[in-house]
Amino acid sequence: MSYPDSETPIRYLHTNAVIWTADTDHPTATSMLVHDGAITAIDPEPEHLTGDEQIVDHGGAFLMPGFGDVHNHHLLAGRASLVELQLDGNADLDAVLDSIAAWSEHLDEDAWVVGGGWGSHLLDAVSSLDALHRLDHASGGRAVMLRDDSCHNRWVSTRTMSLAGLGADTEDPDGGRIARDATSSRPVGVLIEAALIPVERAYAATHADTTDLDAASCAHAIETLHSFGVTHFQDAAASLPMMQALASLDRRGELRAWVVTSAQINDKIFGTSPIGMPLLDAAGQYRTEHHRPSFVKIFLDGVPTSRTALLLEPYLPDGGENDDWFGQSTMTQTELTEWLLEVARRGLGAKVHCTGDGSVRMVLDATAVLRERGHTDTVIQIAHGEYIADDDLPRMATLDIVADLSPPLWFPGVILEAICRCIPRDRARRMCPNRTLLDLGVVMAGGSDWPVMPSPNPWIGIQGLVTRADPSGAHPGTLWPEQALTLEEALRIYTIGVAQATGLAAVTGSLAEGKSADFTVLNRNPFAVASTELVTITSRQTWFAGRQVFSDRH
Repeated sequence: MSYPDSETPIRYLHTNAVIWTADTDHPTATSMLVHDGAITAIDPEPEHLTGDEQIVDHGGAFLMPGFGDVHNHHLLAGRASLVELQLDGNADLDAVLDSIAAWSEHLDEDAWVVGGGWGSHLLDAVSSLDALHRLDHASGGRAVMLRDDSCHNRWVSTRTMSLAGLGADTEDPDGGRIARDATSSRPVGVLIEAALIPVERAYAATHADTTDLDAASCAHAIETLHSFGVTHFQDAAASLPMMQALASLDRRGELRAWVVTSAQINDKIFGTSPIGMPLLDAAGQYRTEHHRPSFVKIFLDGVPTSRTALLLEPYLPDGGENDDWFGQSTMTQTELTEWLLEVARRGLGAKVHCTGDGSVRMVLDATAVLRERGHTDTVIQIAHGEYIADDDLPRMATLDIVADLSPPLWFPGVILEAICRCIPRDRARRMCPNRTLLDLGVVMAGGSDWPVMPSPNPWIGIQGLVTRADPSGAHPGTLWPEQALTLEEALRIYTIGVAQATGLAAVTGSLAEGKSADFTVLNRNPFAVASTELVTITSRQTWFAGRQVFSDRH
Protein backbone atom coordinates (compact mmCIF):
# COMPACT_ATOMS: atom_id res chain seq x y z
CA MET A 1 0.00 0.00 0.00
CA SER A 2 1.16 3.48 -0.72
CA TYR A 3 -0.31 6.93 -0.37
CA PRO A 4 0.07 9.78 -2.86
CA ASP A 5 2.37 12.65 -2.04
CA SER A 6 1.44 16.31 -2.08
CA GLU A 7 2.40 16.57 -5.76
CA THR A 8 -0.58 14.41 -6.80
CA PRO A 9 -2.82 16.30 -9.27
CA ILE A 10 -6.13 17.29 -7.75
CA ARG A 11 -8.30 17.13 -10.90
CA TYR A 12 -9.12 13.72 -12.35
CA LEU A 13 -11.37 12.35 -15.05
CA HIS A 14 -12.13 8.73 -14.24
CA THR A 15 -13.26 7.11 -17.46
CA ASN A 16 -13.87 3.79 -19.23
CA ALA A 17 -15.51 2.28 -16.15
CA VAL A 18 -18.71 0.46 -15.32
CA ILE A 19 -19.88 2.75 -12.52
CA TRP A 20 -22.61 1.78 -10.06
CA THR A 21 -23.37 4.91 -8.04
CA ALA A 22 -25.90 3.84 -5.34
CA ASP A 23 -27.65 7.10 -6.34
CA THR A 24 -31.21 6.44 -7.52
CA ASP A 25 -31.23 9.65 -9.61
CA HIS A 26 -28.24 8.52 -11.71
CA PRO A 27 -27.68 4.81 -10.94
CA THR A 28 -25.05 4.00 -13.56
CA ALA A 29 -22.37 5.85 -15.48
CA THR A 30 -19.15 5.38 -17.42
CA SER A 31 -17.11 8.39 -16.26
CA MET A 32 -16.73 10.72 -13.29
CA LEU A 33 -15.04 14.09 -12.84
CA VAL A 34 -13.28 14.80 -9.54
CA HIS A 35 -11.83 18.13 -8.45
CA ASP A 36 -10.13 18.88 -5.13
CA GLY A 37 -11.40 15.66 -3.60
CA ALA A 38 -15.07 16.09 -4.51
CA ILE A 39 -17.20 14.76 -7.36
CA THR A 40 -18.05 17.60 -9.73
CA ALA A 41 -19.93 15.60 -12.37
CA ILE A 42 -21.14 12.09 -13.15
CA ASP A 43 -20.88 11.37 -16.88
CA PRO A 44 -19.58 14.94 -17.41
CA GLU A 45 -20.55 16.89 -20.50
CA PRO A 46 -17.80 18.51 -22.63
CA GLU A 47 -18.44 21.89 -21.04
CA HIS A 48 -17.47 20.44 -17.65
CA LEU A 49 -13.94 19.72 -18.89
CA THR A 50 -11.07 22.18 -18.96
CA GLY A 51 -8.47 20.00 -20.65
CA ASP A 52 -6.12 19.91 -17.68
CA GLU A 53 -7.64 16.78 -16.11
CA GLN A 54 -5.48 13.78 -15.41
CA ILE A 55 -7.18 10.91 -17.21
CA VAL A 56 -7.60 7.69 -15.24
CA ASP A 57 -8.64 4.93 -17.64
CA HIS A 58 -10.10 2.02 -15.68
CA GLY A 59 -10.10 -0.36 -18.60
CA GLY A 60 -13.76 -1.28 -18.28
CA ALA A 61 -13.48 -2.21 -14.58
CA PHE A 62 -16.41 -2.02 -12.15
CA LEU A 63 -16.31 1.11 -9.97
CA MET A 64 -18.62 1.72 -7.03
CA PRO A 65 -18.87 3.84 -3.87
CA GLY A 66 -16.48 3.00 -1.10
CA PHE A 67 -18.02 0.53 1.31
CA GLY A 68 -19.17 1.52 4.76
CA ASP A 69 -18.89 -0.52 7.95
CA VAL A 70 -21.46 0.45 10.56
CA HIS A 71 -19.99 -1.68 13.33
CA ASN A 72 -16.35 -2.41 13.95
CA HIS A 73 -13.72 -2.00 16.65
CA HIS A 74 -10.93 -0.74 14.45
CA LEU A 75 -8.40 0.24 17.13
CA LEU A 76 -8.71 -3.19 18.74
CA ALA A 77 -8.36 -4.81 15.33
CA GLY A 78 -5.32 -2.76 14.43
CA ARG A 79 -3.67 -3.49 17.74
CA ALA A 80 -4.50 -7.20 17.47
CA SER A 81 -2.88 -7.33 14.05
CA LEU A 82 0.23 -5.49 15.21
CA VAL A 83 0.97 -7.06 18.59
CA GLU A 84 -1.54 -9.77 19.65
CA LEU A 85 -2.13 -13.49 19.24
CA GLN A 86 -4.93 -14.22 16.78
CA LEU A 87 -6.76 -17.51 17.18
CA ASP A 88 -8.91 -19.52 14.77
CA GLY A 89 -12.54 -19.46 15.91
CA ASN A 90 -13.15 -22.88 14.39
CA ALA A 91 -10.21 -24.56 16.14
CA ASP A 92 -10.59 -27.22 18.84
CA LEU A 93 -9.06 -26.88 22.30
CA ASP A 94 -5.87 -28.76 21.46
CA ALA A 95 -5.20 -26.53 18.46
CA VAL A 96 -5.86 -23.38 20.50
CA LEU A 97 -3.42 -24.52 23.19
CA ASP A 98 -0.81 -25.32 20.54
CA SER A 99 -1.15 -21.76 19.20
CA ILE A 100 -0.76 -20.32 22.70
CA ALA A 101 2.37 -22.41 23.33
CA ALA A 102 3.97 -21.41 20.02
CA TRP A 103 3.25 -17.72 20.67
CA SER A 104 4.40 -17.80 24.30
CA GLU A 105 7.80 -19.36 23.73
CA HIS A 106 9.06 -16.15 22.13
CA LEU A 107 7.87 -13.84 24.93
CA ASP A 108 9.68 -12.48 27.96
CA GLU A 109 8.79 -14.12 31.25
CA ASP A 110 6.77 -11.14 32.46
CA ALA A 111 4.98 -10.50 29.17
CA TRP A 112 1.23 -11.01 28.85
CA VAL A 113 -0.26 -13.41 26.30
CA VAL A 114 -3.08 -11.29 24.88
CA GLY A 115 -5.33 -11.93 21.92
CA GLY A 116 -8.46 -13.74 21.03
CA GLY A 117 -10.91 -15.33 18.71
CA TRP A 118 -11.41 -18.70 20.41
CA GLY A 119 -14.81 -20.10 19.48
CA SER A 120 -17.93 -19.96 21.62
CA HIS A 121 -18.27 -23.70 21.10
CA LEU A 122 -15.30 -24.14 23.47
CA LEU A 123 -16.95 -22.42 26.43
CA ASP A 124 -17.73 -25.65 28.26
CA ALA A 125 -14.34 -27.18 27.35
CA VAL A 126 -12.33 -24.30 28.84
CA SER A 127 -14.48 -24.03 31.97
CA SER A 128 -12.57 -26.52 34.12
CA LEU A 129 -9.52 -26.68 36.35
CA ASP A 130 -7.94 -29.17 33.93
CA ALA A 131 -8.22 -26.63 31.10
CA LEU A 132 -6.77 -23.96 33.40
CA HIS A 133 -3.75 -26.17 34.17
CA ARG A 134 -3.26 -26.77 30.44
CA LEU A 135 -3.45 -23.03 29.75
CA ASP A 136 -0.89 -22.31 32.49
CA HIS A 137 1.44 -24.92 31.00
CA ALA A 138 1.02 -23.72 27.39
CA SER A 139 1.75 -20.12 28.39
CA GLY A 140 4.75 -20.98 30.53
CA GLY A 141 3.04 -19.59 33.63
CA ARG A 142 2.55 -16.15 32.07
CA ALA A 143 -0.42 -13.85 32.47
CA VAL A 144 -2.96 -14.71 29.76
CA MET A 145 -6.06 -12.83 28.58
CA LEU A 146 -7.85 -14.28 25.55
CA ARG A 147 -11.17 -12.99 24.21
CA ASP A 148 -13.78 -15.37 22.80
CA ASP A 149 -15.41 -14.86 19.41
CA SER A 150 -18.14 -12.67 20.93
CA CYS A 151 -15.58 -10.52 22.78
CA HIS A 152 -17.91 -10.73 25.78
CA ASN A 153 -15.96 -13.39 27.70
CA ARG A 154 -12.31 -13.99 28.63
CA TRP A 155 -10.17 -17.07 29.24
CA VAL A 156 -7.36 -16.21 31.63
CA SER A 157 -4.53 -17.96 33.44
CA THR A 158 -3.83 -18.48 37.12
CA ARG A 159 -1.25 -15.70 37.11
CA THR A 160 -3.73 -13.30 35.51
CA MET A 161 -6.33 -13.95 38.17
CA SER A 162 -3.72 -13.34 40.86
CA LEU A 163 -2.71 -10.00 39.29
CA ALA A 164 -6.38 -8.99 39.01
CA GLY A 165 -7.20 -10.01 42.57
CA LEU A 166 -9.65 -12.77 41.63
CA GLY A 167 -9.92 -15.76 43.95
CA ALA A 168 -12.30 -18.27 45.48
CA ASP A 169 -13.75 -15.58 47.77
CA THR A 170 -14.34 -13.04 44.98
CA GLU A 171 -18.06 -12.47 44.48
CA ASP A 172 -19.63 -12.33 41.03
CA PRO A 173 -20.14 -8.71 39.94
CA ASP A 174 -23.42 -7.32 38.69
CA GLY A 175 -23.76 -8.31 35.06
CA GLY A 176 -21.00 -10.90 35.16
CA ARG A 177 -20.00 -14.34 36.37
CA ILE A 178 -16.77 -16.06 37.39
CA ALA A 179 -16.87 -19.70 36.27
CA ARG A 180 -15.90 -21.96 39.19
CA ASP A 181 -15.03 -25.55 39.93
CA ALA A 182 -18.13 -27.28 41.30
CA THR A 183 -16.21 -28.97 44.15
CA SER A 184 -13.75 -26.36 45.37
CA SER A 185 -15.42 -23.12 44.13
CA ARG A 186 -12.02 -22.10 42.73
CA PRO A 187 -12.21 -19.89 39.63
CA VAL A 188 -11.35 -21.93 36.52
CA GLY A 189 -10.19 -18.98 34.40
CA VAL A 190 -13.38 -18.21 32.45
CA LEU A 191 -14.84 -14.75 33.06
CA ILE A 192 -18.29 -13.92 31.73
CA GLU A 193 -19.17 -10.34 30.76
CA ALA A 194 -18.55 -7.80 33.59
CA ALA A 195 -16.40 -10.27 35.54
CA LEU A 196 -13.61 -9.61 33.03
CA ILE A 197 -13.29 -5.89 33.84
CA PRO A 198 -10.63 -6.33 36.60
CA VAL A 199 -8.47 -8.32 34.19
CA GLU A 200 -8.71 -5.72 31.42
CA ARG A 201 -7.75 -3.04 33.93
CA ALA A 202 -4.84 -5.08 35.26
CA TYR A 203 -3.54 -5.45 31.72
CA ALA A 204 -4.07 -1.74 30.95
CA ALA A 205 -2.04 -0.86 34.06
CA THR A 206 1.02 -2.42 32.44
CA HIS A 207 0.87 0.20 29.65
CA ALA A 208 1.21 3.68 31.10
CA ASP A 209 1.08 5.54 27.78
CA THR A 210 -0.55 3.97 24.71
CA THR A 211 -0.77 7.14 22.61
CA ASP A 212 1.66 6.07 19.91
CA LEU A 213 0.36 2.50 19.80
CA ASP A 214 -3.25 3.73 19.58
CA ALA A 215 -2.48 6.03 16.64
CA ALA A 216 -0.49 3.30 14.89
CA SER A 217 -3.29 0.80 15.51
CA CYS A 218 -5.96 3.13 14.09
CA ALA A 219 -3.86 3.89 11.01
CA HIS A 220 -3.02 0.23 10.44
CA ALA A 221 -6.67 -0.77 10.74
CA ILE A 222 -7.73 1.90 8.25
CA GLU A 223 -5.12 0.65 5.77
CA THR A 224 -6.63 -2.82 6.15
CA LEU A 225 -10.13 -1.42 5.59
CA HIS A 226 -8.91 0.34 2.46
CA SER A 227 -7.69 -2.99 1.09
CA PHE A 228 -11.32 -4.17 1.23
CA GLY A 229 -12.69 -0.97 -0.31
CA VAL A 230 -14.00 0.54 2.96
CA THR A 231 -13.84 4.34 3.18
CA HIS A 232 -16.29 5.18 5.99
CA PHE A 233 -17.12 3.38 9.20
CA GLN A 234 -18.46 3.61 12.73
CA ASP A 235 -16.41 2.36 15.65
CA ALA A 236 -18.95 0.72 17.92
CA ALA A 237 -17.37 1.41 21.33
CA ALA A 238 -15.01 4.35 21.51
CA SER A 239 -12.68 5.24 24.35
CA LEU A 240 -11.10 8.62 25.06
CA PRO A 241 -7.64 7.44 23.86
CA MET A 242 -9.21 6.33 20.57
CA MET A 243 -10.82 9.73 20.03
CA GLN A 244 -7.53 11.44 20.84
CA ALA A 245 -5.68 9.22 18.37
CA LEU A 246 -8.18 9.85 15.56
CA ALA A 247 -8.21 13.61 16.10
CA SER A 248 -4.42 13.66 16.14
CA LEU A 249 -4.24 11.71 12.88
CA ASP A 250 -6.72 14.04 11.19
CA ARG A 251 -5.00 17.20 12.36
CA ARG A 252 -1.80 15.85 10.78
CA GLY A 253 -3.68 15.12 7.54
CA GLU A 254 -3.30 11.37 8.05
CA LEU A 255 -6.88 10.23 8.69
CA ARG A 256 -7.96 8.88 5.33
CA ALA A 257 -11.51 7.75 6.11
CA TRP A 258 -14.74 9.12 7.52
CA VAL A 259 -14.82 7.82 11.10
CA VAL A 260 -17.85 8.05 13.37
CA THR A 261 -17.25 7.04 16.99
CA SER A 262 -19.62 5.86 19.70
CA ALA A 263 -18.73 7.00 23.22
CA GLN A 264 -19.29 4.24 25.76
CA ILE A 265 -22.09 4.92 28.24
CA ASN A 266 -21.58 1.67 30.10
CA ASP A 267 -19.04 -1.12 29.80
CA LYS A 268 -19.42 -4.89 30.00
CA ILE A 269 -16.31 -6.01 28.15
CA PHE A 270 -13.56 -3.39 27.65
CA GLY A 271 -12.53 -1.98 31.02
CA THR A 272 -11.86 1.52 29.66
CA SER A 273 -12.18 4.77 31.60
CA PRO A 274 -13.76 7.31 31.54
CA ILE A 275 -17.20 6.19 30.37
CA GLY A 276 -20.67 7.71 30.63
CA MET A 277 -21.18 11.42 31.19
CA PRO A 278 -17.50 12.33 31.64
CA LEU A 279 -16.67 10.76 28.26
CA LEU A 280 -19.60 12.52 26.59
CA ASP A 281 -18.47 15.83 28.03
CA ALA A 282 -14.94 15.34 26.66
CA ALA A 283 -15.76 13.88 23.25
CA GLY A 284 -16.66 17.09 21.46
CA GLN A 285 -13.15 18.55 21.66
CA TYR A 286 -11.89 15.72 19.43
CA ARG A 287 -14.30 16.41 16.58
CA THR A 288 -12.45 17.09 13.32
CA GLU A 289 -13.37 17.09 9.64
CA HIS A 290 -13.13 13.33 9.29
CA HIS A 291 -13.61 12.20 12.90
CA ARG A 292 -17.14 12.64 14.16
CA PRO A 293 -17.90 11.59 17.76
CA SER A 294 -21.61 11.70 17.00
CA PHE A 295 -22.92 8.61 18.78
CA VAL A 296 -23.00 6.88 22.13
CA LYS A 297 -22.80 3.14 22.75
CA ILE A 298 -25.07 1.41 25.25
CA PHE A 299 -24.67 -2.25 26.14
CA LEU A 300 -28.24 -3.28 26.99
CA ASP A 301 -27.65 -7.02 27.21
CA GLY A 302 -25.01 -9.65 26.54
CA VAL A 303 -24.99 -12.55 24.08
CA PRO A 304 -27.09 -15.71 23.83
CA THR A 305 -24.06 -18.01 23.95
CA SER A 306 -23.37 -17.02 27.56
CA ARG A 307 -27.11 -16.80 28.36
CA THR A 308 -26.86 -13.05 28.98
CA ALA A 309 -29.03 -11.80 26.10
CA LEU A 310 -32.45 -10.69 27.32
CA LEU A 311 -35.17 -12.89 25.79
CA LEU A 312 -38.96 -12.80 25.81
CA GLU A 313 -39.06 -16.59 26.15
CA PRO A 314 -36.78 -18.62 28.42
CA TYR A 315 -33.49 -20.28 27.60
CA LEU A 316 -33.15 -24.04 27.57
CA PRO A 317 -32.67 -25.46 31.09
CA ASP A 318 -29.00 -25.69 32.05
CA GLY A 319 -29.45 -28.10 34.95
CA GLY A 320 -28.81 -25.38 37.50
CA GLU A 321 -30.88 -22.93 39.46
CA ASN A 322 -31.87 -20.89 36.41
CA ASP A 323 -34.08 -23.36 34.56
CA ASP A 324 -36.55 -20.53 33.91
CA TRP A 325 -33.99 -17.98 32.81
CA PHE A 326 -34.71 -15.13 30.38
CA GLY A 327 -31.35 -13.34 30.56
CA GLN A 328 -30.95 -9.83 31.84
CA SER A 329 -30.58 -6.21 30.86
CA THR A 330 -27.92 -3.80 32.10
CA MET A 331 -30.46 -1.04 32.75
CA THR A 332 -34.05 -0.60 33.79
CA GLN A 333 -36.55 0.69 31.25
CA THR A 334 -36.52 4.07 32.98
CA GLU A 335 -32.71 4.30 32.94
CA LEU A 336 -32.56 3.46 29.24
CA THR A 337 -35.21 6.04 28.39
CA GLU A 338 -33.41 8.73 30.40
CA TRP A 339 -30.14 7.99 28.62
CA LEU A 340 -31.77 8.22 25.20
CA LEU A 341 -33.38 11.52 26.15
CA GLU A 342 -29.98 12.84 27.27
CA VAL A 343 -28.44 11.71 24.00
CA ALA A 344 -31.18 13.46 22.05
CA ARG A 345 -30.75 16.68 24.03
CA ARG A 346 -27.06 16.67 23.08
CA GLY A 347 -27.85 16.20 19.39
CA LEU A 348 -26.20 12.79 19.26
CA GLY A 349 -27.30 9.34 18.11
CA ALA A 350 -27.26 6.04 19.99
CA LYS A 351 -26.02 2.58 19.09
CA VAL A 352 -27.64 0.09 21.48
CA HIS A 353 -26.29 -3.46 21.71
CA CYS A 354 -29.27 -5.83 21.71
CA THR A 355 -28.97 -9.52 20.89
CA GLY A 356 -32.21 -10.69 22.50
CA ASP A 357 -35.79 -9.85 21.53
CA GLY A 358 -36.41 -8.67 25.09
CA SER A 359 -33.75 -5.96 24.89
CA VAL A 360 -34.95 -4.94 21.42
CA ARG A 361 -38.41 -4.36 22.86
CA MET A 362 -36.91 -2.18 25.60
CA VAL A 363 -35.26 0.02 22.95
CA LEU A 364 -38.48 0.29 20.99
CA ASP A 365 -40.41 1.34 24.11
CA ALA A 366 -37.76 3.92 25.03
CA THR A 367 -37.64 5.28 21.47
CA ALA A 368 -41.43 5.63 21.47
CA VAL A 369 -41.08 8.04 24.41
CA LEU A 370 -38.31 9.87 22.54
CA ARG A 371 -40.49 10.34 19.45
CA GLU A 372 -43.51 11.39 21.49
CA ARG A 373 -41.40 14.17 23.04
CA GLY A 374 -40.45 15.56 19.65
CA HIS A 375 -37.02 14.02 19.11
CA THR A 376 -37.90 12.78 15.65
CA ASP A 377 -34.43 13.15 14.12
CA THR A 378 -32.39 11.34 16.79
CA VAL A 379 -30.80 8.28 15.17
CA ILE A 380 -31.26 5.11 17.21
CA GLN A 381 -29.41 2.04 15.96
CA ILE A 382 -30.12 -1.45 17.24
CA ALA A 383 -26.79 -3.22 17.01
CA HIS A 384 -26.96 -6.91 16.03
CA GLY A 385 -30.67 -7.37 16.80
CA GLU A 386 -30.64 -10.91 15.52
CA TYR A 387 -33.82 -11.75 17.44
CA ILE A 388 -36.86 -9.48 17.09
CA ALA A 389 -40.38 -10.50 18.06
CA ASP A 390 -42.85 -10.64 15.16
CA ASP A 391 -45.04 -7.98 16.78
CA ASP A 392 -42.06 -5.63 17.04
CA LEU A 393 -40.95 -5.77 13.42
CA PRO A 394 -43.41 -3.09 12.20
CA ARG A 395 -42.43 -0.89 15.16
CA MET A 396 -38.85 -0.86 13.89
CA ALA A 397 -40.14 1.03 10.85
CA THR A 398 -42.73 3.28 12.49
CA LEU A 399 -40.22 4.41 15.13
CA ASP A 400 -37.52 4.97 12.48
CA ILE A 401 -35.03 2.57 14.09
CA VAL A 402 -31.86 1.66 12.19
CA ALA A 403 -30.88 -2.02 11.95
CA ASP A 404 -27.12 -2.45 12.43
CA LEU A 405 -26.34 -5.82 10.84
CA SER A 406 -23.26 -7.92 11.61
CA PRO A 407 -22.27 -11.20 9.90
CA PRO A 408 -22.17 -14.15 10.27
CA LEU A 409 -25.41 -13.78 12.15
CA TRP A 410 -27.56 -14.53 9.12
CA PHE A 411 -25.87 -17.70 7.89
CA PRO A 412 -24.86 -21.00 9.54
CA GLY A 413 -21.67 -21.03 11.59
CA VAL A 414 -20.14 -21.76 14.97
CA ILE A 415 -22.05 -18.94 16.65
CA LEU A 416 -25.43 -20.30 15.52
CA GLU A 417 -24.54 -23.77 16.73
CA ALA A 418 -23.44 -22.38 20.09
CA ILE A 419 -26.74 -20.49 20.37
CA CYS A 420 -28.68 -23.67 19.60
CA ARG A 421 -27.24 -25.17 22.78
CA CYS A 422 -28.88 -22.35 24.75
CA ILE A 423 -32.10 -21.68 22.82
CA PRO A 424 -34.40 -24.25 21.17
CA ARG A 425 -33.23 -24.74 17.58
CA ASP A 426 -36.55 -23.75 16.01
CA ARG A 427 -36.34 -20.39 17.81
CA ALA A 428 -32.61 -19.98 17.33
CA ARG A 429 -32.87 -20.36 13.55
CA ARG A 430 -35.38 -17.51 13.21
CA MET A 431 -32.48 -15.09 13.24
CA CYS A 432 -32.02 -11.82 11.37
CA PRO A 433 -35.34 -11.14 9.58
CA ASN A 434 -33.59 -8.96 7.01
CA ARG A 435 -36.12 -9.35 4.15
CA THR A 436 -39.00 -8.42 6.43
CA LEU A 437 -37.19 -5.39 7.85
CA LEU A 438 -36.23 -4.09 4.41
CA ASP A 439 -39.74 -4.56 3.03
CA LEU A 440 -41.11 -2.61 5.99
CA GLY A 441 -38.83 0.30 5.09
CA VAL A 442 -36.30 0.01 7.90
CA VAL A 443 -32.93 1.67 7.22
CA MET A 444 -30.38 -1.16 7.24
CA ALA A 445 -26.62 -0.79 7.49
CA GLY A 446 -23.96 -3.46 7.09
CA GLY A 447 -21.10 -4.01 9.48
CA SER A 448 -18.33 -6.48 10.16
CA ASP A 449 -17.94 -6.44 13.97
CA TRP A 450 -14.23 -6.80 13.21
CA PRO A 451 -12.15 -8.12 15.03
CA VAL A 452 -14.91 -10.04 16.83
CA MET A 453 -15.33 -11.43 13.33
CA PRO A 454 -11.88 -12.15 11.88
CA SER A 455 -12.19 -10.08 8.70
CA PRO A 456 -13.74 -6.71 7.75
CA ASN A 457 -14.32 -7.95 4.17
CA PRO A 458 -17.80 -6.61 3.24
CA TRP A 459 -18.29 -9.34 0.64
CA ILE A 460 -18.68 -11.90 3.43
CA GLY A 461 -21.75 -10.05 4.67
CA ILE A 462 -23.04 -9.24 1.19
CA GLN A 463 -22.91 -12.86 0.03
CA GLY A 464 -24.49 -13.98 3.30
CA LEU A 465 -27.35 -11.50 2.87
CA VAL A 466 -28.01 -12.81 -0.64
CA THR A 467 -27.61 -16.56 -0.07
CA ARG A 468 -28.23 -17.02 3.68
CA ALA A 469 -25.48 -19.65 3.41
CA ASP A 470 -21.96 -19.68 4.83
CA PRO A 471 -19.72 -17.97 2.22
CA SER A 472 -16.74 -20.09 3.29
CA GLY A 473 -18.62 -23.32 2.67
CA ALA A 474 -17.46 -24.69 6.03
CA HIS A 475 -21.00 -24.89 7.45
CA PRO A 476 -23.67 -26.49 5.25
CA GLY A 477 -27.24 -25.40 4.70
CA THR A 478 -29.02 -22.07 4.83
CA LEU A 479 -30.49 -20.05 7.67
CA TRP A 480 -34.10 -18.90 7.17
CA PRO A 481 -33.61 -18.52 3.39
CA GLU A 482 -36.93 -16.67 3.00
CA GLN A 483 -35.13 -13.64 4.47
CA ALA A 484 -32.61 -13.40 1.59
CA LEU A 485 -32.00 -10.08 -0.21
CA THR A 486 -31.02 -9.21 -3.77
CA LEU A 487 -27.46 -8.22 -4.63
CA GLU A 488 -28.38 -4.59 -5.29
CA GLU A 489 -30.19 -4.38 -1.95
CA ALA A 490 -27.17 -5.82 -0.17
CA LEU A 491 -24.80 -3.40 -1.91
CA ARG A 492 -26.95 -0.45 -0.87
CA ILE A 493 -26.93 -1.71 2.74
CA TYR A 494 -23.11 -1.66 2.69
CA THR A 495 -22.78 1.78 1.02
CA ILE A 496 -25.48 4.43 1.28
CA GLY A 497 -27.18 2.46 4.07
CA VAL A 498 -24.15 2.88 6.33
CA ALA A 499 -23.86 6.56 5.42
CA GLN A 500 -27.53 7.14 6.28
CA ALA A 501 -27.20 5.27 9.56
CA THR A 502 -24.12 7.22 10.68
CA GLY A 503 -25.09 10.72 9.59
CA LEU A 504 -22.62 10.79 6.69
CA ALA A 505 -25.06 10.59 3.77
CA ALA A 506 -24.48 14.23 2.80
CA VAL A 507 -20.79 13.60 2.17
CA THR A 508 -20.35 9.94 1.20
CA GLY A 509 -22.05 6.57 0.61
CA SER A 510 -22.98 7.19 -3.02
CA LEU A 511 -21.34 8.74 -6.06
CA ALA A 512 -23.11 12.04 -6.74
CA GLU A 513 -22.16 15.61 -7.52
CA GLY A 514 -20.82 17.42 -4.45
CA LYS A 515 -19.95 14.32 -2.45
CA SER A 516 -16.49 13.19 -1.45
CA ALA A 517 -14.84 11.10 -4.17
CA ASP A 518 -14.72 7.89 -2.12
CA PHE A 519 -14.84 4.77 -4.26
CA THR A 520 -13.37 1.36 -4.93
CA VAL A 521 -12.48 -0.38 -8.20
CA LEU A 522 -13.20 -4.11 -8.26
CA ASN A 523 -11.54 -7.02 -10.02
CA ARG A 524 -14.94 -8.31 -11.20
CA ASN A 525 -18.43 -6.99 -11.92
CA PRO A 526 -20.55 -8.35 -9.04
CA PHE A 527 -23.66 -8.36 -11.21
CA ALA A 528 -21.92 -10.81 -13.55
CA VAL A 529 -20.81 -13.16 -10.75
CA ALA A 530 -22.71 -16.11 -9.31
CA SER A 531 -24.12 -15.31 -5.86
CA THR A 532 -22.00 -18.12 -4.40
CA GLU A 533 -18.81 -16.44 -5.68
CA LEU A 534 -19.34 -12.86 -4.48
CA VAL A 535 -16.88 -13.40 -1.63
CA THR A 536 -14.10 -13.91 -4.21
CA ILE A 537 -14.40 -10.31 -5.40
CA THR A 538 -11.53 -8.04 -4.37
CA SER A 539 -10.70 -4.34 -4.55
CA ARG A 540 -7.98 -3.41 -7.02
CA GLN A 541 -7.97 0.24 -5.99
CA THR A 542 -9.55 2.36 -3.26
CA TRP A 543 -9.80 6.16 -3.43
CA PHE A 544 -10.67 8.50 -0.58
CA ALA A 545 -11.42 12.22 -1.06
CA GLY A 546 -10.18 11.93 -4.63
CA ARG A 547 -6.81 10.41 -3.76
CA GLN A 548 -5.77 6.82 -4.21
CA VAL A 549 -5.19 5.19 -0.82
CA PHE A 550 -4.87 1.55 -1.87
CA SER A 551 -3.68 -0.40 -4.89
CA ASP A 552 -3.28 -4.15 -5.18
CA ARG A 553 -0.17 -3.46 -7.26
CA HIS A 554 2.15 -2.17 -4.56
